Amino acid sequence: MSGHTINILIGGEAGQGLLTIGQILVKSIVRNGYSILVTQNSQSRIRGGHNTFAIRMGLKDVLAPTELVDVLVALNEETVKIHEDKVSSRGCIIADTAFHVEKDICLQVPFQEMASNKMSNTAALGVVASLIGLDEASVMSAMDDFFSSLDRDTLEENRQVLKKAFQWTGEQSTNFQCLSRNAHPSQRLVMNGNDAIVLGALTSGLRFYSFYPMTPATPIGVTLAAGAEETRVIVEQAEDEIAAINMAIGASFAGAPSMVGTSGGGFALMVEGVSLAAMTETPIVIVVAQRPGPATGLPTRTEQGDLEFVLHAGHGEFPKAIFAPGTIDECFHLTRKAFEISERYQSPVFLLTDHFLSDSFRDTAPFDLNNLLPIISGADPKTVSVPYRRFAFSENGVSPRLLPGLSRHLVVVDSDEHTEDGHITEDLTIRKQMVEKRLKKGEGIMKEVLPPEVHGDEKPDVLLVSWGSSKGAVMEAASKLRSEGERTATLHFSQVWPLVPENFMGHLEEAREVVCVEGNASGQMTRLIQRETGFQIKKKVLRYDGLPITPEHILRGLAN
Repeated sequence: MSGHTINILIGGEAGQGLLTIGQILVKSIVRNGYSILVTQNSQSRIRGGHNTFAIRMGLKDVLAPTELVDVLVALNEETVKIHEDKVSSRGCIIADTAFHVEKDICLQVPFQEMASNKMSNTAALGVVASLIGLDEASVMSAMDDFFSSLDRDTLEENRQVLKKAFQWTGEQSTNFQCLSRNAHPSQRLVMNGNDAIVLGALTSGLRFYSFYPMTPATPIGVTLAAGAEETRVIVEQAEDEIAAINMAIGASFAGAPSMVGTSGGGFALMVEGVSLAAMTETPIVIVVAQRPGPATGLPTRTEQGDLEFVLHAGHGEFPKAIFAPGTIDECFHLTRKAFEISERYQSPVFLLTDHFLSDSFRDTAPFDLNNLLPIISGADPKTVSVPYRRFAFSENGVSPRLLPGLSRHLVVVDSDEHTEDGHITEDLTIRKQMVEKRLKKGEGIMKEVLPPEVHGDEKPDVLLVSWGSSKGAVMEAASKLRSEGERTATLHFSQVWPLVPENFMGHLEEAREVVCVEGNASGQMTRLIQRETGFQIKKKVLRYDGLPITPEHILRGLAN
């Protein structure tokens, strides 16, 4: 167990209540002034199967998941068998007295005496909360909030079980080392990547969201639907992904800032719609939350395997931008950036996340909304020339976009190649001009590309290159290397397309060794950098077993 963090792993079958324990514990930990990062590991089934809910807590920002377990909460005996060998030397196992445990670092709890079977998870919550030094009142308050919909008698019964668990744990003799207390905890929000994307979209003026359910993007639509009446957002669950993207394109054409969300398999069906948005120059934001493929793959695991797919999605040539957030804060702000770029350049823009980032809860400071203005779609009808030409040639490739039915101007749009006024044409001279007009918008997008973040030593011995959700693990691994005396730096891309070599080539060239860290089997970012710059990154640390990248995984890869 590090002196700075504690890693708690709750394990059991789906349906045993480990999610309930985990969510209440997370709220309690944050209210006690600690930072958290949650990693959920589940099988693709409704009940049964081995699932885990891991919470890494610390006094400072927790950047990544870790592999060693400091507190193992076993809701069934299988959890002990699977994870016992991962418990750290100073760790503790919380298990029922009926479970067989090899290690002697164990609190064997008489759960049957404390609570009925349906409330044994509340007893486990009390034991682990007491063990890690949380204030009983704060845990009670978090539980009351979580169970606010229960009847008074059931809620009181849960409260009594929690009190018994705290009392029992306090009477036990353990050598477990708690973290120091935060005397002045600040107000923090707890959310996952999908939640932050929802907030980013809403503050961008989102008015229409369509989707077909597909893990791990489904919660975006569910969350938006839950607040649809309050936010005045139309949320439509379509019959399939083809309909979903075409609905969103239609809504955007009518003036409603629109977004769709899916994963790789669903995005495969949306690809023709991407080209439709490009040809009609209709803004749309597309969230692709990656999971392992091909086909159905591993629906509840994580991977970064769709970068090249999204990069090349859509037939024909047209500009696009791809953002890949690595933190909760970036999920919020890059969603806003995606809407901004999409509206400004009237093009499809992508937000590339993955299961780990989508589903992992973290604490974050409240977002500053004071200077965030909704993004306005459409031009002022009074400023356009007559007759109105939807696809008028311009110096930057962007044409004035009027919304149909809101002025005296006729808005004509076509998916075939078209003239400036939107009518079908086979004039090959105009065809050439229209291709160049659309590509011209890419020059504007290039000027607004976010440069990669650089941290660490100048002229490093090792430069770790990463993108998307691996950000925290890479930064923690680099910090570990620096603490051991090795000059180390990180180069992290939160926008993976377009690439502007001038923004990062100097960092690649000054490092003695460059290593790319990715959650796929082929090194897709490595290949993209070589394609765009000619620079060959020879060493890669890859992960494609469905688990998130950890600092330990990176350090093992560097040692090989």
